[in-house]
Amino acid sequence: MADVVTDTEPSHTPHRVQIEYCTQCRWLPRAAWLAQELLTTFETELTELALKPGTGGVFVVRVDDEVVWDRREQGFPEPTAVKRLVRDRVAPEKSLGHSEK
Repeated sequence: MADVVTDTEPSHTPHRVQIEYCTQCRWLPRAAWLAQELLTTFETELTELALKPGTGGVFVVRVDDEVVWDRREQGFPEPTAVKRLVRDRVAPEKSLGHSEK
């Protein structure tokens, strides 16, 4: 008999998010806060979230090695914007509740 998959079951595909931030600019608190927001929202969909120290004004969010947000091109992200981009890659059917509005 085939297994039935429901929307409440966690994804079995591993997804990794990386937030690279500038240590010279002291952006660790911003990166850690965004990491907390993503881990809270995608607690069953993400298998790893890494904070990567960098330099030179970097603030880049990657999902499975794909850049989804780069501060140099898009400015600093609002958490809801990043959540939408992450959701589109790791759980397209997931509702973000009030963040959708």
